[in-house]
Amino acid sequence: MPHETLIAAPGPAERTVRTADGRVLDVPAGWVLVPPGDPGLTRRVKAAGPTWTMQEKRGRKLFSRGVWADQANVKRIATELAAERATPAYARKQAAAGERREREQAAYVESFEESVVSFLCFAPPHATLARHLAKVVAAHATPVGSGTVARTERIPIERRAEAAVIAWLRHQTTAYDSLKIPRVKGKRREVRRMLAEQSRILLEGYRRGQAVDPARCPLRQALAKLPAAASL
Repeated sequence: MPHETLIAAPGPAERTVRTADGRVLDVPAGWVLVPPGDPGLTRRVKAAGPTWTMQEKRGRKLFSRGVWADQANVKRIATELAAERATPAYARKQAAAGERREREQAAYVESFEESVVSFLCFAPPHATLARHLAKVVAAHATPVGSGTVARTERIPIERRAEAAVIAWLRHQTTAYDSLKIPRVKGKRREVRRMLAEQSRILLEGYRRGQAVDPARCPLRQALAKLPAAASL
């Protein structure tokens, strides 16, 4: 078994893992845990194999809990990697990669904002509000590592924009965050659907170009609480 590469969950005790079929295995002697957080080290350690990768599911998300691997391999690879990272060439490579990521992120934020504006489709009298709301939603939803729907690539950007707007409205213009929702299967989904419908009705008024009293509009009230709202 130590010569087999596995993907397993954390076990019931230290230095144990639980396989997909329910077996509890002891981590081989001489192995150490490489914690998550250094993808470069993890990739090289896995390539040197064999390894036992620990993953834990919480809700719908899968979290890495590290990789068990032979201590000698880990030590050798960590030393090689540290030496490589100390070179000027590596520093230049990292700087170039950082600049590329910043350009890509800026381009994505711009595309996402445009998708939000398209989804909102506010009438001309409310065009400025649509643009402002798009910037607010994008600022919340697009940061790398935010874990929001805007960061997923499983659905088109148009659907990401729609989902991000509805989520922002749910948290900012309804009492969702303070609701006591019964722990009944499907109840939270039902509440979200109801609140989403309320949000769509709210947006529809702006799409039709209706006159809106800012003092009575949940959207305008929510935006008024933000520092950027001063520009409206």
